[in-house]
Amino acid sequence: MTDKERLFCSYYAEDGDARGCAARAGFVVAPRRSAARLLAREEIRNEISRLEKEKKATAAAVEKGLCRLAFGSVADALKLMLCEETMSAEEIEKLDLFNVSDIKRPKGGGLEIKFFDRLKALERLEKLGTGEENTQSSFVQALAEGAKMLSREDEE
Repeated sequence: MTDKERLFCSYYAEDGDARGCAARAGFVVAPRRSAARLLAREEIRNEISRLEKEKKATAAAVEKGLCRLAFGSVADALKLMLCEETMSAEEIEKLDLFNVSDIKRPKGGGLEIKFFDRLKALERLEKLGTGEENTQSSFVQALAEGAKMLSREDEE
């Protein structure tokens, strides 16, 4: 598979517009025909399928991480903070500190622990659930619309 074909697969896995993806990948002469030829090949379809599965797995991992941030326990962080004696590296390694964004030991003693913002994690989860997270910015949408208009003019 050539670099242009791999690029086409990557673009197609993202937005599914065969003609537009072929043009962006560099198939400038008859991109619609090129896209049809590419999609007829089994190796191209397999690569697109693999990329789509990879994208879904990544999205699932992001969602799982956001759930841990939003609903995860802070008990181990409190255990670390309230511990009277110094913990060994092995004991610290066993702690679940996923929700912790920063740990500092100020000069005056004690321990300062900052957590990730649970509300922001919940907001991101909500956006993922409604599909709002995948919407493009208005600038990107305007560029995409302009490119579509130019391609229609070229076809006429």
